[in-house]
Amino acid sequence: MDTEKILEVDHVSFKYDKEWVVRDVDLSIDKGQFLGLVGPNGSGKSTLIKLMLGLVKPDEGNIRLFGSKLRHFNKWQEVGFVSQKANSFNSGFPATVLEVVKTGLVSRIGAFRFFNRKHKEKAIEALRVVEMEEYAYDSIGELSGGQQQRVFIARALVSDPSLLILDEPTVGVDAKHVTDFYDLLAKLNSEQGISLLMVTHDIGTITEHATHVVCMNKTVHFHGASEEYKEFDDEALNRLYGHSVQQLTHNYQHEENQL
Repeated sequence: MDTEKILEVDHVSFKYDKEWVVRDVDLSIDKGQFLGLVGPNGSGKSTLIKLMLGLVKPDEGNIRLFGSKLRHFNKWQEVGFVSQKANSFNSGFPATVLEVVKTGLVSRIGAFRFFNRKHKEKAIEALRVVEMEEYAYDSIGELSGGQQQRVFIARALVSDPSLLILDEPTVGVDAKHVTDFYDLLAKLNSEQGISLLMVTHDIGTITEHATHVVCMNKTVHFHGASEEYKEFDDEALNRLYGHSVQQLTHNYQHEENQL
């Protein structure tokens, strides 16, 4: 039986002006995979995410979501997205945690529909999944960076996506809480069955949680199982990245009220 392809990037290239930022990228995510996307600054990772989300169009190649070419894809409720919000979110924004999460339902109910009790229950359940239910009526601006990121994940989860894309989500999260954040993502992957794609610079930690890794520097230099990626020594990683790189793994002890 063939494995279901959630996302397929087929020889995609993109350039700004005359400079190629993404060049002949070929990768895929199977249902149930947790893919870590790593690479140096300026390697095209965030641009690739924009291409996957249809925010920019490739100059060459095709992208498919759930078997449909991106230009024909219209089931965006199946795709959740979490960006570096905790690093730039306006702490004075006048909204409760529950109100923020409910906005994630707009793709399903429409922009001009009112939220009802069922929608509130969905939002509360999403907060329960990320262990933030007790903060439902708190102001979003009063939360820590890590807590905000959990809320944004709940916002992405409330529409029941099959794929969750995260672009450097640990930016703005206290370093000692990053391990718990990864544990949450692994739980969503293993227990909720959500396929994950996460852009990160945290090579050592992502390989402890992701099932697969893609290393890119404008083009893909490695695409395979995390266990295989772990076998690379520093010299091999230097060749992949084009500069000196060292794998680090956080090993912080769990504390109460983390994230």
